[in-house]
Amino acid sequence: MLPVSGYHTDMATSEFGNMIEEGTRLQLQFQKRGGLLPVVVQNCEDGMVLMLGYADPAALQHTLATGYATFYSTSRGKLWTKGETSGDRLQIQEVLVDCDQDSLLYRVEMLGDGACHTTRHTTGTARRSCFYRRIDGSGNELAFLPDCD
Repeated sequence: MLPVSGYHTDMATSEFGNMIEEGTRLQLQFQKRGGLLPVVVQNCEDGMVLMLGYADPAALQHTLATGYATFYSTSRGKLWTKGETSGDRLQIQEVLVDCDQDSLLYRVEMLGDGACHTTRHTTGTARRSCFYRRIDGSGNELAFLPDCD
């Protein structure tokens, strides 16, 4: 089971923070956000950010055990492995932990058309990334990125 760390009352905050930020012990801070860590998913081949998901301890454990990106679905209230239905799997190449141990980066190899559950209008295939629109100059509208229709 993965270590889930809380605030250690026997240590000064700065000492605990230093251990979290500079130490080699895994002390993931699931408790900071109600039991979930945000997970940025990045294509290891070209660095493209593919999606943002959330992991609880069970999702991370499943990810590490199977080698495929697994998340905690906040809308469904259960674990899901990307690609279970679509076949567009995300194979884990490495899992990085940020300085505060309160977010993760899954570097993945894409096995399939894309990471997003939405499809391109022109081809009907999954979009590579869930980040396919930008806020336009007015700040009120969205514009599709090139080749992301």
